[in-house]
Amino acid sequence: MDFGLVLQTDPPASRVVSLMKRAERNGFRYGWTFDSAVLWQEPFVIYSQILANTQKLTVGPMVTNPGTRTWEVTASTFATLNDMFGNRTVCGIGRGDSAMRVAGRRPNTLARLGEATDVIRDLAEGREALVDGKPVRIPWIRNGRLPVWMAAYGPRALALAGRKADGFILQLADPFLTEWMVKAVRDAAEQAGRDPASVTICVAAPAYVSDDLAHAREQCRWFGGMVGNHVADLVSRYGEHSGLVPEALTAYIKGRQGYDYSHHGRAGNPSTDFVPDDIVDRFCLLGPASAHVEKLRTLRELGVDQFALYDMHDAQEATIDAYGTQVIPAFGS
Repeated sequence: MDFGLVLQTDPPASRVVSLMKRAERNGFRYGWTFDSAVLWQEPFVIYSQILANTQKLTVGPMVTNPGTRTWEVTASTFATLNDMFGNRTVCGIGRGDSAMRVAGRRPNTLARLGEATDVIRDLAEGREALVDGKPVRIPWIRNGRLPVWMAAYGPRALALAGRKADGFILQLADPFLTEWMVKAVRDAAEQAGRDPASVTICVAAPAYVSDDLAHAREQCRWFGGMVGNHVADLVSRYGEHSGLVPEALTAYIKGRQGYDYSHHGRAGNPSTDFVPDDIVDRFCLLGPASAHVEKLRTLRELGVDQFALYDMHDAQEATIDAYGTQVIPAFGS
């Protein structure tokens, strides 16, 4: 199992770079960041510094979207980083939550997401693609490689990930839901004539290593609110009892009273009071290191290839170090 670190690009950027260097020293192989231009600093600028200050770390957004940048600009940016640092990027992509809504736009449609996935990958790897109906090719790219991993929750998005994406990003660590969603992605891949095993499975969730479970929960409760944004979209589209989305995912948002993006992804988010303890426990990895290892082994048995650790809480360095000494070695990394 691979391990990734996920951060917001809060200033100063030097701290983001420092934490990513620390992660690589502790055995993490991927460095991810949020991508929301209004809320945080521009991640692609920071990626160049992370890549320059690490040796093997692969970096990318968790996640970008097809609406905030034109597709040829996104592809060229990835390709430039790859040319400079040797194909060490991955494109996490989704419909767009905070990046679109904070700017007053709706998230992208799945049709647009699917088209962008193909176009960005083709352009970044030097192939011709249609952009707004016109053929475009970036002529200077040589031997470029860009895996595109798609974030998804709902049945149509999961099917799209299975048909088109190189990897699937699931932003929660509940084994029951993971099993359900991984099966949906792999079934869609098989139906599309792809090898289901070729789709990399990445689970992303907060982790907090501590014997003080109550404090760990409070530091990670924000995550249930973030996931709740996507769940609310699913409920509005499919209905609460449609059978298309597990009620284990939808039931807890009944107490949701709106969401303040100024606290998005942060400990102490006041918009997450509706998130109960059991959801925090199910969606996150909490407790002593042994509990993390146990849950990660369960996820690995369900087909998870990477755990990406959201490290937005009051013990960032301690969590990275605990994973490096007590968790990652248990997986032979």
